Amino acid sequence: MAFSVPHRLYMIASRVTGPGFALWQRRALANGKEDPDRVAERWGRPGHERPEGRLVWFHAASVGETQSILPLIERLLATVPDVQVMVTSTTRSSARMLARDLPPRAFHQVAPYDTKRVCRRFLQHWQPNVAVWVESELWPRMLYEVARRDVPMLLLNARVSARTAARWQRFAATARVLLAPFRQIHVQEETTLNAMRAIGVNGDRVRLTGALKQDRPPLPHDPEALARLRSAIGARPVWCAASTHAGEEAVVLDAHARVGGLLVLVPRHAERAEQVAALVRARGLTMAQRSKGEVPDGHTDVYLADTMGELGLWFRLAPVSFIGGSLERIGGHNPYEPAELESAVLFGPHVDNFREIYAALRAEGGAIQVGGAAELAQGVLRLRDGDQRAVTRAAARVVRRSRGATDAALEAILEQLAY
Repeated sequence: MAFSVPHRLYMIASRVTGPGFALWQRRALANGKEDPDRVAERWGRPGHERPEGRLVWFHAASVGETQSILPLIERLLATVPDVQVMVTSTTRSSARMLARDLPPRAFHQVAPYDTKRVCRRFLQHWQPNVAVWVESELWPRMLYEVARRDVPMLLLNARVSARTAARWQRFAATARVLLAPFRQIHVQEETTLNAMRAIGVNGDRVRLTGALKQDRPPLPHDPEALARLRSAIGARPVWCAASTHAGEEAVVLDAHARVGGLLVLVPRHAERAEQVAALVRARGLTMAQRSKGEVPDGHTDVYLADTMGELGLWFRLAPVSFIGGSLERIGGHNPYEPAELESAVLFGPHVDNFREIYAALRAEGGAIQVGGAAELAQGVLRLRDGDQRAVTRAAARVVRRSRGATDAALEAILEQLAY
């Protein structure tokens, strides 16, 4: 493998960066971002023995990426009876979600740090038959160590922001080195495909397949919980603000003051619940909190949905949903899930992570872009007053057009297993 200068410097540094990762881990433990019971896994020390048979390893950074591959994992396991699946991720929330949702013959490990010794220890134990990276978290040392063992590698659901694409142009040689080990690269949208081609990654190795999230079945929910909530809320109008980040809840609450009814407020990170609750209290609004078992009634202003894995419930409850990460410069979150559940989508201007799907939705009347609190309130009222059905029908048409990423990914994995 030919190294660029920045890549070579990183590889040299990765031999001695253990103390830096140790410092980072101590801070993460102090902040509650690391699981103290799984510290050793970060250093490549396994949580259990390697299962017998062929092992397909998926690496997905966080909750969104891990959720997107669950249907693919289920289909892979159903297709190849002797295959086991390992999923690595970096966040505690994704670990909790995977512990709950992974099917039999699949298990989770915390992703190891990217040092030479740790990566070799990890690979020596697990010895994967195929390695699959999801989206964009690429660690140079691990990629190199997997490649030197001649393990087939795939990059699925690849997506790059405008900022990353510009950085690739500046450091094209380094980007090519990072992508060189992958036998196939499946990209979500044409922008990423063009970014790959611009740095010289061409040919059949790069394929436009769409987003895995578009192939997922509708998010699950508890029908009894939905019925209880609808009974408790009664005829009051409901809207949802989902996957919100710091700075966005204040705007959402200001908009809700103009809208009325019940707001279901779903922070992206449940550990921020008390911070968000303080904002609600400061505005003198009445609140019920999901994590405490509280239920909204006819007088509740805000239902703080500070739990994991219940977006399917909230999108079914609310006919209108604002998708967060888009008023602040986060890059947005995916609109497929509310669209599939007929919750009309509102979003802010910062959606670089999903710019093509949002552009298509907006162009065809399947979503409404808003700016601050006033525009958000206007959008909610417009949808509530009659446009909701037209918007959700348009969104469904857009989402249906671009499916097939899971089929393409499964075919690629099966091809590498037979290699």
